[in-house]
Amino acid sequence: MNNSPEILVLGVGNTLYTDEGLGVRAVEQLSSSYNFSDNVTLFDGGTLGMKLMDHIVQYDKLIVVDAVLCGDEAGSIYRLVGEDLRKSLGFNNSMHQTDLVDTLIFCELVGNRPDTVVIGMEPSDYQTMNLNLSSEVACKLDSMCDIVLQEITESGGKFFKK
Repeated sequence: MNNSPEILVLGVGNTLYTDEGLGVRAVEQLSSSYNFSDNVTLFDGGTLGMKLMDHIVQYDKLIVVDAVLCGDEAGSIYRLVGEDLRKSLGFNNSMHQTDLVDTLIFCELVGNRPDTVVIGMEPSDYQTMNLNLSSEVACKLDSMCDIVLQEITESGGKFFKK
């Protein structure tokens, strides 16, 4: 019997708008660089918002990787829990239908609200249509991925370099 918590690493954002897609880009980088234990799932949540709820409720731990507006310099990395989750850009934009906190409340109503943390980064540009990350964010993506890997380990998951 496996007692390891089921962990979902969810990259969110719109990759068409420069740094707004940084969460998705981080999950892509993690997927291409590492293999993970069976209790860890990486998922590109894009701009699905509430449509992610059916997926989220299957997990014990939710690690969201996203652009976050906290007002610091571009490339600043944050670890958010509790009410600070509302700073997660991908879930409080009308394009994503609802915010992360509302999605988690609905998860709780249907029976499972996973323990949630957002690993976020301050974007430089999230309004210009561009498939590439800004240089300020791109140079910090490895650091953000390292923090996600640490969060996975602390939550009971394992990773192995490919």
